[in-house]
Amino acid sequence: MTTSLLCRRVSSAVLVGVALLGLAACAGIPAQEMSNARQAIRAAQEAGAAQAAPGEIEKAQQYLTKAESSMQQRLFRQARDEASEARRIASEALQAAQAAKRTLP
Repeated sequence: MTTSLLCRRVSSAVLVGVALLGLAACAGIPAQEMSNARQAIRAAQEAGAAQAAPGEIEKAQQYLTKAESSMQQRLFRQARDEASEARRIASEALQAAQAAKRTLP
């Protein structure tokens, strides 16, 4: 086997290894997404979303609860998606609460 062929094979193996590590990281525990969702819900609640957007804040909380359940079942990708959706909905609730405050006399 020539040196260049060996180098190509080693390079290919290294690239495959790096790709697999990247995929494993994506499938890991979504701690940051869970934290982001909790913080977004808390911020929306503190801004008055329970009064301004009660449906949205409840929906965000439901998605967070689903994400926590998925985490316990080790369904990390599903938990990540649910936590991201909880954060998105909580952000909308926060915007609604802020808009409601701006319209108050």
